[in-house]
Amino acid sequence: MLVTIVGAGAMARGTATIALAGGHSVRLVGRSPERTEALVGELRATAPDGDVERSDAIGTEDADLVVLAVPWPAGRDIAADLGTALAGSVLVDLSNPVDRATLDALVVPPGTSAAEEIAAAAAPGAPVVKAFNTVFARTLLSGRVADRPLDVLIAGDDEDGKGAVADLAASGGLRPLDVGPLRRARELEGFQLLHMAAQERLGLGWSSAVKILP
Repeated sequence: MLVTIVGAGAMARGTATIALAGGHSVRLVGRSPERTEALVGELRATAPDGDVERSDAIGTEDADLVVLAVPWPAGRDIAADLGTALAGSVLVDLSNPVDRATLDALVVPPGTSAAEEIAAAAAPGAPVVKAFNTVFARTLLSGRVADRPLDVLIAGDDEDGKGAVADLAASGGLRPLDVGPLRRARELEGFQLLHMAAQERLGLGWSSAVKILP
């Protein structure tokens, strides 16, 4: 698959690493050309046989998956701005719309989620899938915790879209778990708010990953 990742931060690096491990082509789109090119260089050093390039917004037009690896609400704004250029691609939202100053509340209205807000802003033909929001960037790089593969909880209304995201995760050595329709993103985002707050109280930062044991 061709995976375009919008962003050049820690989660962009993590999802790009997983995509390259699975043999997929990666295009990185970032606001800072210098930062994006630096990330391309890091990825080429760790995956010398991988296909990874820096691109601009045009890189989203032919992508199978467009990963919105940006903080909330940037993903919603990007989906609205790119409009029909995203038609035919599956949008992957990994954001957590939390009040980062206090870690005590979500900043989306009750009864909705960041993923649903992005879906409302996106053009027809660009289904949204919630995934990767319940894992932290540091552990996503290795894909494992305690020698066990990370679980990737996936929510969406488009079955083919969810299947493509599941293929991305599985090919990169992770364990995809379909948790239902896109509205389940509300629980996924609330769950990660609790997880982030617990990490802070334990003095662990955001360095561990959510695990679902069999």
